[in-house]
Amino acid sequence: MPTSSDLRTDPVIRYDDPAVGVPAIDLPVVTPTRSARMPWPVLVTAVLVAVLLVAPVLVVFGQATAAGTAEASRLLFRPRTAELLRNTLLLLALTVPVTVLLGCGAAWLVERTTLPGASVWRTLLLMPLAIPAFVSSYAWTSVLPSVQGLGGAVFVTALSYYPFVFLPAAALLRALDQGHLDAARSLGVSGLGTVLRVVIPQIRPAVAGGSLLVALHLLAEFGVLQMMRYPTFTTAILQQFAVGFSNAAGSLLATVLAVLCLGLLAIEVPLRGRRRIARLGPGARQRPIAHRLGGWTVPALGALAVLVGLAVIVPAVIVLRWLERAIAGSAVDAGSLLAATGSSVGLAVLAGLATTVATLPGAWLLHRYPSRLSVMLERVTYVASALPGVVIGLALVTLAVQWARPVYQTTALAVAAYTILFLPRAMVAWRSGLAAAPTELIEASRSLGVSGPGTFARVVVPLVLPSALTGFVLVFLATVTELTATLLLAPTGTETLATAFWSASDELDYVASAPYAAAMIALSAPLTLLLRRQILEQR
Repeated sequence: MPTSSDLRTDPVIRYDDPAVGVPAIDLPVVTPTRSARMPWPVLVTAVLVAVLLVAPVLVVFGQATAAGTAEASRLLFRPRTAELLRNTLLLLALTVPVTVLLGCGAAWLVERTTLPGASVWRTLLLMPLAIPAFVSSYAWTSVLPSVQGLGGAVFVTALSYYPFVFLPAAALLRALDQGHLDAARSLGVSGLGTVLRVVIPQIRPAVAGGSLLVALHLLAEFGVLQMMRYPTFTTAILQQFAVGFSNAAGSLLATVLAVLCLGLLAIEVPLRGRRRIARLGPGARQRPIAHRLGGWTVPALGALAVLVGLAVIVPAVIVLRWLERAIAGSAVDAGSLLAATGSSVGLAVLAGLATTVATLPGAWLLHRYPSRLSVMLERVTYVASALPGVVIGLALVTLAVQWARPVYQTTALAVAAYTILFLPRAMVAWRSGLAAAPTELIEASRSLGVSGPGTFARVVVPLVLPSALTGFVLVFLATVTELTATLLLAPTGTETLATAFWSASDELDYVASAPYAAAMIALSAPLTLLLRRQILEQR
């Protein structure tokens, strides 16, 4: 932990626009100086986590280079690769802005306006997290086969993934300081100007992090795109690896995905910004005043009702209708269903705990000791997660067989894969929580003689616990619905809800797959209530 001498006080954070002559709003900020030394136990742990994350990527690169320059050029510069690249970029370019619009718009209505029933809407808007994206696509295509191609893929993924933006944006909007808004208005800034120059800069970390999560999910998405018959790198990679374990074409395509991920990470850094959003001192944070909707109340309620209806109610009703047919036809195997549920819960709990703990060192270094090294360690967490689960699974199989054969076909290897794939979810949650934790409280604890670990346990943990629980829940939900890596790495004889569902739905047996889809929804739905509670605790 740095002492007060390791910190500097910047004069101001300026919310202004010189081009139009808007006056500045000056807010003090305290940031670590470069002299602050990183605690070596935390640094070593963060490096070890980074090594675990990078190892599968290095395996993929090694398999890709085995093809040779001539073969790699032939595979990468063929028309099919160009088509896959175009499809992937189109999906990103269309879906990410839609999720930002839906997530931020819904968060603003719920947290910053006089919307009737805001508490209920806050829960309903998180419910898409309880319905796996491939289950939504299964529901829509079973009753509306015309939902296909790029339009269908954007439609389903946007409805499924907007909560990744809504969740952190709502948390920070709820924690917004009314004092900042009042200062802007007192200086003559208009209502719209206040939103653009005060509100948006403060929620930038949440929006940028949520957008990054959506983009990474789109890069690695398989189930939805396969059902929508929209080919991208991920669907092509799975087809290539189906030919043979050491197929160079699949590794080359995975390498392209990794490069795309690096591009997304480079874009997210400036979008996130580095402004501090925590405040402490005289005139401590005031609860934001809700904007009156007035005549816009009915349109706002209608818009949210349409969003929830398309994202939650329609898929849930369709699944329940297929489940009713399965029960009527005695097509429900209760033993298999219970076994799959138990396996899913066990793996998800282990993955949630492992990922939440593994994320903390890197997030702490980035928050308390910002430097090129800490940024690099944080960026590494996102690279492997952009690769499809099948690629990470095959890479870990290679590493286990060659270097750690006893862990092959064990739960530990499957949990390692989940940690690699879903660590960004926990990172975004940790980062939002730490960003809202005032540095002065930590320094006050240190000045009173409390040790570094003691300060962390008594000051930091209570402040960031809601965010940590949010990260755990997000990883739990992702693990319950993970498909391709589970198929490869789950111990022999282990079947999860996701793999059982896919086995039936892949044969278009909607009746047989309905019980597993319903179980995933029933298992995930209560956790959305916990996520809602975490938003309320972000004060």
